[in-house]
Parts: sequence; C-alpha cells; structure tokens
Amino acid sequence: MSQYIIRRLLILPVTLIGVTILIFGMLSFMSPEERSSLYVRDIPKNPAALQGIIKQYGLNQPIYVQYWRWLVGMPDPITGKMVGGILRGDFGYSRTMSQPVIDIIKSRFPATVELTLYSIFPILLIGIWSGILAAVNHNKPIDQLARVFSIIGYSFPTFVFGLILLMIFYARLNWFPAGRISDWANMVLYSPSYHNYTGLITVDALLNGRFDIFLDGLRHLVLPVVTLSTVTIAVFLRVTRSSMLETLRQDYIVTARAKGLKERDVVSRHARPNALIPVVTIGGIQVAVLLGGVVFTETIFNFPGIGNAAGMAAANLDVITVLALTLLTGGILIVANLVVDILYASLDPRIRLG
Repeated sequence: MSQYIIRRLLILPVTLIGVTILIFGMLSFMSPEERSSLYVRDIPKNPAALQGIIKQYGLNQPIYVQYWRWLVGMPDPITGKMVGGILRGDFGYSRTMSQPVIDIIKSRFPATVELTLYSIFPILLIGIWSGILAAVNHNKPIDQLARVFSIIGYSFPTFVFGLILLMIFYARLNWFPAGRISDWANMVLYSPSYHNYTGLITVDALLNGRFDIFLDGLRHLVLPVVTLSTVTIAVFLRVTRSSMLETLRQDYIVTARAKGLKERDVVSRHARPNALIPVVTIGGIQVAVLLGGVVFTETIFNFPGIGNAAGMAAANLDVITVLALTLLTGGILIVANLVVDILYASLDPRIRLG
C-alpha cells in the first residue's frame, strides 16, 4: 500500500505542472498589453509607458521565459527581491473586484468550504442509502419511486431549481434569505469583541458563543445546500443503485445466500462494501467540484464564494481572475483524485497490485 501511495505522490507534481502549462497556454493567447495586469494594477494608457511595463516584466520574451517568471516570479528591478509567481501566491490583479486575486481566494474560499461541508453530508448519506435501498427492493414501488426521483433530479437544471426555491422560500415566504449572513450579524462579525478563527461563520459563531449568529448562518445556508444536495443526490442514487444491482448478481453473493446467511448480512457485509467502490470516485470528484465553487448556485443565492467570484469575473471578461480560479479548481481536482485513488486502493487490493 505504501509503495502505491508513493507512486501516486510522485505523479502529483507532474500533473500539477501539466495544469499550470495548460493555464499559461490560455494566458498566452492574450496580448502582452492584457497580460500586464498580472503584474500591475493600473495599466497606463500612454503607449510608451505600457511598452516600458511590457519590457520590464519580459512579456515580449520567449514563451518558456514568460512561463518560468509566471510560475516562480522574477527579481524586482529596484529592490532585487523576487516578486510575483503563482508559487508565491501571486495570481495577478482582479479588475472586477479591484484587489489581488489571492485576497479574493482568502476571503471567499471559507464560504465555499462551509457550503461544501453542509452539502456533502446529505449528498453522501441520502444518496448512498437511497441507492442501496432501491437496489435491494428492485422493481418494487420504492425502487420505482427512487428511479423517478433520480431521473427528474438528474435532468432538472440546477439554476432553475434554485430560482424556484428562491421565489417560494425567500420572495414569498421570507423564511430563508439569500446571501451568507444578515446585516445585523455582519456588524457583529467585524466588531472588536468577535474573533474570526476559521472564516466559517457557523463554526466561528459557536466558538464565540454566539448561537444567534449560528442560527442566522444556518438560515442562509438552507436554500443553497438544498439546491446542491437535491440535484447531486440523484447522481449518487443512480450510481449506487446500478453498482449495487450488479454486485447482488455476483456469484459470491449467490453463494452467501445459499449458505443460509440472513439477507441483512449479505447486503451489509458482502454486497455493500464492494458496491461502494465506484461511489468513492464520484464522491471525491463531487467534493472537489463543490470546493472549486459552484457558479450557478452561489450566483443565484448571492453567496460570496469562489463560484460567485468566478461568475462575476466571467461576466466582466476578467480573464486573469477566471484563469486563476480555474487553476485553483484544477489543483483541488488533482488532490481529490489522489485521495480517491488511495481510498480506491484501500477498498480494492487489486488496484494497488496493478
């Protein structure tokens, strides 16, 4: 097992380099004038000054030189210190939000993490449980109901479902508001007596002993969590049901039943562990997608996460910000794939022997 993990870890840097090359390749389609926003906040309108910036930061140098400087940075012409470089956390400057992209990530990523944490548990628990229940009761009414739900949920657009929830539970009933926190609670968050430990509103509220802010944060999470969960549960239900049905037809399951084992033991001890192997892959990728920011959901509910920032940047043609957030998402997906591979190998020993 350790050798398998080491092999996967050795592949990780190569994959990350491949992602950076891909993102930089997209940047290379931009003109040097446009790429200068990677290094300066205010692009001068004076052609001579602009050409000076291009020459200063080597934006007219060969492509491999530009890639290296974009990756690791370059010496400052005045101080001589290394500046810039995505390895130093310098992803450029966002025209849309008038701040460095790294500050956008620092301020908005905790919101996306909080939304992911509250979404992934109902997705995994309900999706897997309903998929197994439907497979065990194959062609029975509960299975038919689960299949109808999976088809509707899988084919129903996320943004349409989110808008329906928003119109009913916010516009009409005013039960669950949009955004991340109410105005009165937001004032408390920035007060000197309140400490932001993690950036997760519900967690920090409990750590500060503010149960009222905790409840307010939960109210704002309900609609986006239900939107993400309902659509994604349908995916997990379909995958789990199909995998469980295939597993229940295997010879070792027939043998276990022939030995007189109870059906509950056959399902829980023999069928379920093997049926969950493909579900692990779907689960890991889904967590990565949620952490990368769900653009439609965060935009609809005005939830200030990474997806909302990416949507705003795309609407304003802020290519630098979009590609930087794409690079972040790509890194999350690579790490998630590594975790999935390790979990896959722990569930199926044949994988790590290959």
